[in-house]
Amino acid sequence: MTPAINLVKKQKLAHVVHEYVHDAASTSYGLEASEKLGVAPQQVFKTLVIRLDAKTLAVAVLPVSEQLSMKQAAKALGAKKAAMASQVDVERSTGYVLGGVSPLGQKKLLATVIDESALQFSTVYISAGRRGLELELAPEDLRSITRGVFFKVV
Repeated sequence: MTPAINLVKKQKLAHVVHEYVHDAASTSYGLEASEKLGVAPQQVFKTLVIRLDAKTLAVAVLPVSEQLSMKQAAKALGAKKAAMASQVDVERSTGYVLGGVSPLGQKKLLATVIDESALQFSTVYISAGRRGLELELAPEDLRSITRGVFFKVV
């Protein structure tokens, strides 16, 4: 079990764990998950850790088929600027390795923005905290457990 799976179980949230064989040669973990699980890329969400105003870290959750708008992410989280966090900062703050970063069960709860497109689905897929492992849950449960906000960030 990963910290993400343990958290949804502890919170008694409806969820499904999906596992697939991760291809080490894959460079797009989210698109790989979409393909191997047979789910539209718009319904599989990636977790990006960003740095706000060159200080604090935050999380952006968006479809794997999309690019994050740093301007929109900063606006959603009340900052002037946003930039991608370094790999070292991501892994240190979340406890996960790149390609397996989940918005759930991180070492420290970070401010979180979830692209509002999640609301068009009854469930979305997010990393369960390891490459080859996805969690399926309701968007509102994702927002609730992360204490996040929905906002257009793509």
